[in-house]
Amino acid sequence: MSSEMALAIRQIVQERGISEELVMSTIEDALLAAYKRKNGTVDNAVVRFADDATSVSIFAQKKIVPDREVEDQALEISLTEALKYPDCRDAELGDEMLVPIDPRKDFDRVSIQTAKQKARQSLREIQKDTLYSEFKDREGELIVGYYQRERNATIFVDLGRTEGILPRRYQSPREIYRPNDRVRAMIYEVEKSDLGLQIILTRTHTEFVKKIFELEVPEIYDRTIEIHKMVREPGYRTKMSVYSTRDDVDPVGACVGMRGVRIQTVVRELEGEKIDVLRYDPDVRSFITEALKPAEVEQVIVLDEAKRQALAVVPESQFSLAIGKQGLNVRLANRLTDWSIDVRTRAQVNEMERADSRSAAEALFGGAQEEITEVAQLPGIAPRVTAALKAAGVELLETLVAMSAEQLRALPDLSEQDVGDLRKLIEENVEIVEEEPPPADPAPEPEVEEAPVAAAPLPVAAAPAEPEAPAAPQEAPAAGEAGEEPAEVVLASELPGLPAGIAAALKAAGLDDVVEVVSMTEAQLGAVEGLSSEDVTTLLRIIEENVEVVEEDEESA
Repeated sequence: MSSEMALAIRQIVQERGISEELVMSTIEDALLAAYKRKNGTVDNAVVRFADDATSVSIFAQKKIVPDREVEDQALEISLTEALKYPDCRDAELGDEMLVPIDPRKDFDRVSIQTAKQKARQSLREIQKDTLYSEFKDREGELIVGYYQRERNATIFVDLGRTEGILPRRYQSPREIYRPNDRVRAMIYEVEKSDLGLQIILTRTHTEFVKKIFELEVPEIYDRTIEIHKMVREPGYRTKMSVYSTRDDVDPVGACVGMRGVRIQTVVRELEGEKIDVLRYDPDVRSFITEALKPAEVEQVIVLDEAKRQALAVVPESQFSLAIGKQGLNVRLANRLTDWSIDVRTRAQVNEMERADSRSAAEALFGGAQEEITEVAQLPGIAPRVTAALKAAGVELLETLVAMSAEQLRALPDLSEQDVGDLRKLIEENVEIVEEEPPPADPAPEPEVEEAPVAAAPLPVAAAPAEPEAPAAPQEAPAAGEAGEEPAEVVLASELPGLPAGIAAALKAAGLDDVVEVVSMTEAQLGAVEGLSSEDVTTLLRIIEENVEVVEEDEESA
């Protein structure tokens, strides 16, 4: 082969970016493939290149055998044939020699075609591996190409030795491309598959905007200014918080540039997308104020630091600007600060402040108040008063509401001030709904008991009437009750003036029936658990003052 081969090798190296050693290795593999196609083996094939790569030779290594003992022409050569080569005139039987092969004479057309296919395939694989290694290391970098063609909204970009693809999902909605347009994008992902090499580009990721700023703002590139966080809605708005590592460098001013030159360059590259450059502040209130720009914020209130919830108060004229079109501005501010920001006007906040803080928080986040049923849940009640009521057996709010002021004063450990505070708490926090009484029975049947007890003025039981006998003469009604019959007492807890603690002790002992209590002696009452000697004396005094035992007349036989 002539020097044309060296020229061809250099051309492949320049056009495809493949090293010279890989090209020479590909040529060697192609010659060996042709040799194998012709002879069925490559075990004895030897390929040698000239030092300047201007030529290449292929040899067959054969063993010298006697003239009539050659069995395999590919592996053996007779002594007579070996002596014909000038370099082998001293050859002897058993020696091995390299027999030169002329591909144009010794290889047939099929072998040559096999060599060409092998070379093309090897060059393609080498080029694919080379490009993959090159672009894989450049993921995240900016690259410039030219619009080549479009198919199914996917743009193919000419990158020189290969092409990249810009999928529709990675294109900004503002951008329109035409043939041969210059396209600047970021290498997002490099994949190698059976279909070939795929270099996926993007113009929608926030990292793409960051790379543009690094090109336009030297202070960001040399880390004098650091980007704390960047959020983006491609084609509409980008918010970026920055801070400076040097006190003498203004981070926002450096990014904007003199008369906005730097920021305008970035905006033009993004086809007019709005960019907000904000100063990062560790104080959450100041940072939220910055994040809601261009709107002006009057006040930021932290509602729940653990849940990262805050309330931003803005003037009425700035409310729509703070929210943004379709909520874009506040949504980007939420992502930039990692806080849930609720934007309200001053009038809305004043309306919320009319309720207490708990009601305001529940109204803001959809909470609901729970119904209270126990005395301990009554808002503002003192723990000492709760303990005193519990000791007297008053734990339910319903029981407390039913008690009168006199009954409350009779409870131990409760002062007059405590009783007044309790009545006030009940009025402020408890709504009493009175039920309608059931319709009265037009003709109630009198109850007959074995041992009826009548109370004066509150009788326990009335004596049964005899239909045929004349009515017995009745005593005059008590003063103040003329014309009215006193109500019947059935339960011990209904005895007038009975302290709630004594009533609770009787109920706990199963002695809620007034007839049963009245029939007990002082010793039996003293044995009831929870009743002291003073309680027994009080109970007997109340029975004596309010209960009159009436024995029934024996019926005639």
